[in-house]
Amino acid sequence: MGTRAARTALLVAAMMFFAVLALDIAVPTLVLCIMAPSVWLVSLDMSVLHKHEGEAA
Repeated sequence: MGTRAARTALLVAAMMFFAVLALDIAVPTLVLCIMAPSVWLVSLDMSVLHKHEGEAA
């Protein structure tokens, strides 16, 4: 009886470990995938602003 409970506990601990490990990879990937287009959009907006400033002068 104790061996079965120990195996179940070990299985649950291993499942939790690998689930958290997957999140350690997925969450930073998601953040970087969001940050990359946002940096591009900000730089695109800045280039449009610089063009308008040059035309006004």
